[in-house]
Amino acid sequence: MPASACSVRERRMGRRFAMLIAIALGPSACSSEIVTSEIDRLPRALTIAERAVIRSSNAFGFELFQRVVSGEDGPNVFLSPLSASMALGMTMNGSAAETWEAMRLALHFGGLTETEINDSYHGLFDLLLGLDPLVDVRLANSVWSQRGFPFQPSFFTTVRDYFEGEARELDFADPAAVDVINQWASDATNGRIDKVLERIAPEHIMFLLNALYFKGTWERKFDAPETSAAPFIRADGSQVSVPMMRLPEGPILSTTTPQFQAVELAYGGKAFAMIVLLPADGHDLSSIVASMDDDAWAALVASLDSTSLEVRMPRFRIEYEELLNTPLIGMGMGIAFSGAANFTRLTPVPGVCIHFVKQNTFLEINEEGTEAAAVTTVGIGRVSLPVPFVVDRPFLVAIRERLSGTILFLGTIGDPTAAESAPANQPGQVCALE
Repeated sequence: MPASACSVRERRMGRRFAMLIAIALGPSACSSEIVTSEIDRLPRALTIAERAVIRSSNAFGFELFQRVVSGEDGPNVFLSPLSASMALGMTMNGSAAETWEAMRLALHFGGLTETEINDSYHGLFDLLLGLDPLVDVRLANSVWSQRGFPFQPSFFTTVRDYFEGEARELDFADPAAVDVINQWASDATNGRIDKVLERIAPEHIMFLLNALYFKGTWERKFDAPETSAAPFIRADGSQVSVPMMRLPEGPILSTTTPQFQAVELAYGGKAFAMIVLLPADGHDLSSIVASMDDDAWAALVASLDSTSLEVRMPRFRIEYEELLNTPLIGMGMGIAFSGAANFTRLTPVPGVCIHFVKQNTFLEINEEGTEAAAVTTVGIGRVSLPVPFVVDRPFLVAIRERLSGTILFLGTIGDPTAAESAPANQPGQVCALE
C-alpha cells in the first residue's frame, strides 16, 4: 500500500479511528515504505510544559518503583510509570481543593497548572503513536461509570478532549459488566492483559483505565541458534537454568561505573530502546534502585557511549500485578484514598474516594524483540460501606432489659441447625427409698 494512501485515509478517519486501523493491520501495514533509516528527532519540538510533564512522570515513576521494590517479596517487579501517571492524571481532573493539590504533588507536577498538565498528556499521544512505524505503540484511556449515578458532565468532556478517552456507562450490578471492562483491557493490550477486575463491589461507582502496549523488534536481533541453557544466579546465591540469548559482538551504546554496567538495545528505527543495567561484582541491585532518581537516570543516559560488545541475556516472559495504594499513600496521596477526599468535580455526591489503584503488566523478551503491556486501573467508590455483620460462626446471645441492665437469657450457639439440644442426663438419686 503506498504511503500516501495510508496517510490520506488516516487523516480522513481521524486519529482515534486510524489508531484502531493500525492495531488491526499491525505495525508493518503502512511502515515499510515510510521509515527505512534511523529516527534521530521528534516530529516537533517539545513545549516547556511537555518537558516538565515528562520529567515529572519519570520522577514519579522512580519514586513509585522504589517504594514497590522495597515492599515486594517476589523476585520481579515490572511497572509502567507512564500508564500510572496518566491514569492518575486523568483521575486528578475529578478532584478539588486539598485532594487535587495532594495528587499533583505526589505525581511530581510541582507548580504546573492543570491546563499545562492536560495539554502535555494530550501532546504525548501525537508524539508516541506513530513515531516509529517499525514499533507498535498503543496508548488508550477509558472511563466506566455506574449507570444512573450522578456525575459531572464536564469531567467526561475533559477525558475525551485531553486524554482521547472513551466514556461508557454500565450497570455495575450486572455480572457481565466485569467482562466488558476486562475485554476492553484485553483489546487495548493485544490480548496480553485479559483481566484487570475480578468483581465490582457495591460501593464502586467508576473505573478509570489507562492501557499501554509496546511491541518492537531489535534493531540488531539476537542470534536464535546461539540461544542455549545457562545458569542465572539469584540474589540469594542459588542458581536456575535459563535460555540465554546471544547478540554477537558489534557496536552498542554502553556505560560503566564502579557500581554497574549498562547497555542500550535499540528497536526499529532507534526511536525506542531498552536499557539493561547490571550491578558490578560486590554491589547490590536494590541499593542501586534506591539511589536512582530522574537526575541519576539522566546522567546514566548522557554517559552512554558507543563501544563493541557481545551481549548475553535471558529469554523470558513474566506477568505482574501490583496494588499501588500503599506506595501512593506514602508519596502523599493519602487524602485521595480517605473519607476526607474531595471529588466534587467528578460527582456532586459527597463521600467519594479512590478505593484502589492497581497495575497489571506483561513483559516478553526474545531473540526477535520485546513485547510489553500495562493497564492501570483506578477504582472510585463511595466511602467504604460498613462490613456486613454476618453471623456465620459460633456466637453468644443475650437477652437483657436495657434500663436496669438485667440479663434475662444468655447463651452460646455453636450449631443453629441443631434445633433441639440433647436431653440432659437424669440426676442421680440422692435419697434412695428403703
